[in-house]
This record gives sequence, structure tokens and C-alpha cells, in this order.
Amino acid sequence: MSLLLLTAGWLVVTGLYARGELLAARHDLETVRSAMAGEQTTAGGHRGERAEAAAESAAGHAAKAYGATTGPAWYLAARLPFVGGPLETVRGTTRAIDRLTGDVLPSVVQTVNGLSDHGGSGPLDLSALRRSAPALEQAARHMARARAEAHGLPRKTWLPAVDRVRGELVDRLDRLAPAVADAATGARLLPPMLGNTGLRRYLLVFQNTAEARGTGGLPGAFAVVTADQGHMRFETFGNNTMLENVKPKVDLGAEFTDRYGAYDPTGTWANTNLSPHFPYAARIWAATWRAYGGKPVDGVAAVDPSALALLLRATGPGMLPDGTLLTSDNVLDLTERTGYARYADTTRRKAFFLDVARSAATRLTDALDDPQRLPALLASVHEVVKQERLKVWSARPDEQSLVEARPLGGVLPSGEGPFAGLVVNNAAGGKLDYYLDRRLEWIPGRCTPEGRLVTAKISLGNRAPVTGLPSYVTLRADKPSYPTRPGDNRLLVSYYASAGAELTGATLDGSPAMTGSSVEHGHPVYSVDLELPAQRTRTLTLHLVEPASDRGPVLLRQQLVAPLRTVVRPLPACQG
Repeated sequence: MSLLLLTAGWLVVTGLYARGELLAARHDLETVRSAMAGEQTTAGGHRGERAEAAAESAAGHAAKAYGATTGPAWYLAARLPFVGGPLETVRGTTRAIDRLTGDVLPSVVQTVNGLSDHGGSGPLDLSALRRSAPALEQAARHMARARAEAHGLPRKTWLPAVDRVRGELVDRLDRLAPAVADAATGARLLPPMLGNTGLRRYLLVFQNTAEARGTGGLPGAFAVVTADQGHMRFETFGNNTMLENVKPKVDLGAEFTDRYGAYDPTGTWANTNLSPHFPYAARIWAATWRAYGGKPVDGVAAVDPSALALLLRATGPGMLPDGTLLTSDNVLDLTERTGYARYADTTRRKAFFLDVARSAATRLTDALDDPQRLPALLASVHEVVKQERLKVWSARPDEQSLVEARPLGGVLPSGEGPFAGLVVNNAAGGKLDYYLDRRLEWIPGRCTPEGRLVTAKISLGNRAPVTGLPSYVTLRADKPSYPTRPGDNRLLVSYYASAGAELTGATLDGSPAMTGSSVEHGHPVYSVDLELPAQRTRTLTLHLVEPASDRGPVLLRQQLVAPLRTVVRPLPACQG
């Protein structure tokens, strides 16, 4: 009995000690974050030195916490039925934090410090970034392991406070692991792509998400940018009018032609990115620029106004020729709403959008040449990538293989397993998708001998006002045979299902609906041509049988102005 009491007392004492060390580590991690973000602190001193000192201190505290929970008493107690659940979670939490602070954080801090402290002026230090790649890749592996271990801890024990700590840790690692993996990929890709081994040339396309397309928005303004030893220069700006009559020769395969050939995607600029698979659009855009007479490009990138807003938050505001201040708060509204009301003339409006692109590009190149702004810029770029509002394609296969493994590649994934994707393409020709709301609910049902029953419920809402919008916004280039009002929209709605799925029925607003079917990258695609009146919401419901699985679906998120809202219902377990 005395031994049991002594053991219990030891667990309590060492547990409290570990908690204190973890709180100290948390304080140090906040210091690291603020120092790397360039925030001022009362402690003063060089921010790189502060970050490294705080990271070292955090690692020390985390190691002590982990050490306190690794003795024989903790090991044996954590394996006791029922009682040991919280102790196992505490041990796993301290192990994950020790791995994070000891194996991951130093590489990240040293990389950021090396990029922002390479002499006080000049572009991004590509050589330092290249040298950091092996350490960052190792850090990414440690982070992935810590994430997997945290997910393996008991989800629910008899001690709710410990369960909350486990939940917070999992949420944080779920956010950090992709970021570190992206950083490792960037350390490999950015040096050559930014001209470390010779000049590179890229086509940058600005997508207007007020008119939806598969990769995001209508391809509008574009720029040709060169990169040489980290220096970026925008050598050409243009708009869609320059390229709309160019007919490039590009073969994207029979499947692509079967699905999109009727829309002339390789000959009609506005239809070049109907597919959500970004490499298709990028190859068409690269070929179009070459056929127009431009020099071959080494790659293609695409951004939208929401991405520009995030970047302007780090670079600071720009100035338009008419004196308008371009900021992170107004760039989306200027380019996708008020710009149409301000300029009724199409030529002047397109010139205004080019002015926005030039101003944002100038701020970006200035920030790249300022090491003091690099940490904030890198953080903004990460957020843009995280939101999947930056897409990149490389004409070089070795680089493309790395790009397409990360979200910024914009690749439509193929393969087995549950999958759900909602893609809309504007079919009206106006700019009403600024007011579009989308919701996708994935509802798994019971398993049958044929597979799992799944219901996909898609809700589309049109918030456009019925009066007051410019005619260019409410334009109905489709010239419908039925009566419409200004503000009414039309969409081609496509649902991408799991490989091997079969549609058993569909309804639109409760009535039977006809759907078109095709295949893209192994996914059955079911499409409906849908009229969406102003101030209305319509609901498309699809009933499917999919291959049996106890996993939730991989979600395809098409990025428009308003984010897609998704709901994945719990999965009833399949038997056997």
C-alpha cells in the first residue's frame, strides 16, 4: 500500500513539474513567434538572436518535461487499463513537444534568420536557402512523426483536461506539419526557380474569382516576370484581350478532350481553365503565350485578388496612378466589385485592373529586396499557399514532380479512397460569383454488398442584389431563351465523386434532376446546368454508391471569393 501511495505521489509531483516546464516552453515559443515576425519587445536585442535564444530555452524546458514523464513509474502506470489513459496522453504530449522544440524548431529558426540577416540589403539569399533544404526536410520528417504519434494518443480518457490538451496539440501539429513540409519543398524549389543557376521566365496570371472557373477565376490580366539570382523583374503586363484570338497547339489527352472539348479550351482564352486540374490550364497558358510570339516560359503561376490582399498585408500598401491607395483591405473590393461601377468603359476598366497588378507587383519586388520584411512576407506567402490561392506549374519535370506533391501544384488527385469535390464554372458571362455562397455536405450511409451509400448535398446561394449593379456585372452573354432579371446567375455545377462511385439518383430542389456524366483523373463527374436567381438558394442532392471505406473523404476546395463551407458527417462503420 505504501508503495502505491509513493508511486501516486511521484506521478503527481513529476506531473506538476512537467506542466510547469511545458508552460515555460510555451512562453518561449511565443517569444520565438514574435521575434521571427519582427515584433518589438521590451527585451530589445537583435530579433534573430532573441529567436534562437528563446528556441534553445524552449527545447530545454520541453526536454525536462519529457524526462520527468519517462521513468519506470510513468511507463508502467500508463499501461494500466482505464487509469493509464491520461498518463499515456501526458507522456505522448511531452514527447511530441520535445520533438517539436528539439528536432524541428532549430532548423526553422536558423533558416528564417539566415534569409533575413544576410547583409542587410539585396534579394533573398538563395544559396542559404538551398543549404537549409536537407535540415528542413529532416525537420519535416520529425514533424510528421510527431503528428502521427499525437494522433495515436487516446482521444478520450476519464480526465477531460488532459483530453483538451491532446486536442490542442493535434490541432497545432495539423497546422504546423504542412507548413514545415512546404518550407522544405520551397528550400529545394525556390533557388533554381528564382534564378540561382540562371535566368528564369514565368507567366503570372491573375484570376478574377468574380467569374468562377475550375482553377479559381476567369484568367484576366497577366504578367511575364523574370527571376535572376533572386531579383524579380516584371517585363510585360497584358490583359485577356491580347490573347483571346490566339490558337495554340497543345494536346492534353483524350480524357480532357472528351470532357472539355466542346468548350474549345485551347482556343478560347476564357475557357482555358474550366478544369480544376491546374497543370492543364498552365500548359495551355504557356502555349498561348508562346504562340502569341512571346519567349518560352519556364513555368506558370496564378493568383487571385484574395492572395494579393494577403501579400499586401506584408509588403505594405501600393499607390495607383489615380492616387487610390491599394491596400490589403480594399484590393478584393476594387477588383471584383467597385471597379466595375467606377469604369463603365471596358478599355479603361481593363487598364485599371492592369494598374492594380503593376502596383501589387512593385510592392512584392520591393519586399523581396528588403531582408527586414522577408519574415512577414514569407508568413503571408505561406498563408496564400495554405488557402490554395497560389498555384504553380513548372515546365521542368524534376521541379514539377515536387510542385505537384504540394497543394500549390493545384493537382486534381487521383487514386482510390473517398473523395468529394464541388466545382462551379460560370455559364452566364457576368461577374456575379462575387455574391456566390457554396455549401457541400457529405453524408455517409450504411454499407451494402455493392458499397457504401453516400449522399452529397450541394447548396448554392446567390446574394446579388436585384437592383443597383452595373450592366457588365449582370451581363447574360449566354442569351438564355427564358426570362431573367438583372442579378440572376447561371452555373455549370460539377460534383467529383470517389473512384468507382455510381450515381443512383439526383434531385434539384426536391424534384428529379438530369445530370451529365464524365470522368476526370479517375473520378466520376456529375454535372448540372443550373439557373441561380438573385436572392435565391438552390439545392442539388446526389445519391451514390461508393466503394466501402471507413475513412472520411479527401475534399477538393475550389477557391472563390467566399470560401466553400463543408460538412462531413460521421461514418457508420462497415462490418466485416
